Amino acid sequence: MAGPNGNAPNGTAPEAGEKHDEKSPPAPLKQKTHTNSSKKGPAGGFDDTPIPHAPPGYTVKITLHRATNLPLADINTLSADPYVIAELQASLPPRHKEDPPLQRRTATIRQKTDPVWDAEWIIANVPASGFRLKCRIYDEDPADHDDRLGNVHVVVDSLSEDWPGIREQSYPIKKRMASKRAYMLRAVAVCFNKAVHMHGEMYVSVELLGRTQDENGGRAYTVGPQYWIRHYSPLLGRLLGQKAPSEEGSSSSGNQGKSKPERYNFQANQMQLRGPVPEQMYHRYVEFKPFVKAMFTAKGFRGFILSKALHHQHTRVYNFDRETAFESFPEPCKGFTMKFLELVHHDQGGRIFTYVLTLDGLFRFTETGKEFGIDMLSKHTMHSDVAAYIAFSGEFFIRRLKHPRNKPPEEGGHNQSHPPDEISGGPPKEQPVRDPSYYELIIDNDSGTYRPNAQLLPQLKAFFESNFPGLHVVTLDCQGDAEKMDKMKKEQRERKKAEGDHIVYKQISRSSSMSSSDIEDLERLQDEEDAREEPHLRHRVQGLVGARGDAIKMHAKEYNLRRNHEGRTHIYLSDPSSTASL
Repeated sequence: MAGPNGNAPNGTAPEAGEKHDEKSPPAPLKQKTHTNSSKKGPAGGFDDTPIPHAPPGYTVKITLHRATNLPLADINTLSADPYVIAELQASLPPRHKEDPPLQRRTATIRQKTDPVWDAEWIIANVPASGFRLKCRIYDEDPADHDDRLGNVHVVVDSLSEDWPGIREQSYPIKKRMASKRAYMLRAVAVCFNKAVHMHGEMYVSVELLGRTQDENGGRAYTVGPQYWIRHYSPLLGRLLGQKAPSEEGSSSSGNQGKSKPERYNFQANQMQLRGPVPEQMYHRYVEFKPFVKAMFTAKGFRGFILSKALHHQHTRVYNFDRETAFESFPEPCKGFTMKFLELVHHDQGGRIFTYVLTLDGLFRFTETGKEFGIDMLSKHTMHSDVAAYIAFSGEFFIRRLKHPRNKPPEEGGHNQSHPPDEISGGPPKEQPVRDPSYYELIIDNDSGTYRPNAQLLPQLKAFFESNFPGLHVVTLDCQGDAEKMDKMKKEQRERKKAEGDHIVYKQISRSSSMSSSDIEDLERLQDEEDAREEPHLRHRVQGLVGARGDAIKMHAKEYNLRRNHEGRTHIYLSDPSSTASL
């Protein structure tokens, strides 16, 4: 059944006569917002609000070179583990106020107070009116809250073809909102001649690469570099109470001769893809239950608690520590494709992954399935970090082809794939083939939280093919291709039973059931909240104050206290749309 503008409803396939050829992009979807409450069904899903029109801007390359004289954030090493979160602000209006700003995180430099990052960031469509670059320097501390070491502001009032740029210019590190403890340690070190200066500086370059070749300059986006980050979360190991064995993996425990239990880390991945993400790929969370909106906006007692829980889960799963791997590629290439195949373990074990693609092309994914019974993780909500708007979401898996130059079996080629077929040349008996043409990415729009529009699958296919050269990409509609999709995922799960690691990641909690959609997870959380006895008003107030008090203590340095015209105080997080009124 067609939507109000003749488009297919959110998350569904077009009618038979409306199918698009996957080799050619579909016609642009009509521009009209469908996220209001007057439409049939729950609000949210595909949003066709157009990008505000503006003349094409400029492409600039920002380089975060180094910093000097940072405070001593670690009392044990009298050093720091600094990294930078850079945020670009420009005069371009967003489509919606919930749209996140452009950000770039550098790698962490270990035990340095004079770190060298040399991290590049290429951004397109920066307007002629200039930009403001805010760099927040932090000390990484996986076991605690990351301390802020200072801020640096780079302000460019205007851009033009003859703008000379900025060449490794030094900027003072402002101590406002920085860790008082870290600077106190720095002062003590200066007194004992362990450090020379109290005031730090950061060195930044900005190069103008020319006019951006876009018809509409209404949005800035990341062009490069293409980096990947692999996270190992200790969360599941702690929940299981298991310890890591010795390097040989065969040491005994005590006099009983028993092997020590092995701790398995949960792997989460991020890959920055080359922008721009297709304009039509713009989806808002679906309000299938009243509590969902409260959760995404952190309004009300339950909404605030659920939002904080999911933010916390995102931080834990995408945790940065010494085991985090971080590497950049200058542009999409076969090496970048092979790194993606390594992160998903090629076609080993029939794994299935849950993913989210952000508006700026950040591709986040982890393995999913019934054996990953993480009760609190509402999958796509967690991956998006409770973002109101994303580009796309769903699930995917990898299969290996027998003949790399033949069309995949889904396209009518005389070919076989593993799974379901038993073919030689790779796992489980041989090492994976290091050629992306042997692999196909099967990706869908199976996400109950955002319900991506199936008409946009051809654009998703083209976007991934451009970012992963040599890889075959096949898209599936979770509703129109439901039978085919279920069959292929069943083949993956059967292969996992036969070849997988047989590792069960299971949270010791209320339930181990998982769903390919977030709806059941979120509804279960809400049902359990509803089933609890309604507390006395005094206890509710105490709980609310306590929860907010803990949040304020943990993140006080990230908040700005403002007072609106009604005299009520609001606590603004980094996204001004997420507020908690006191």
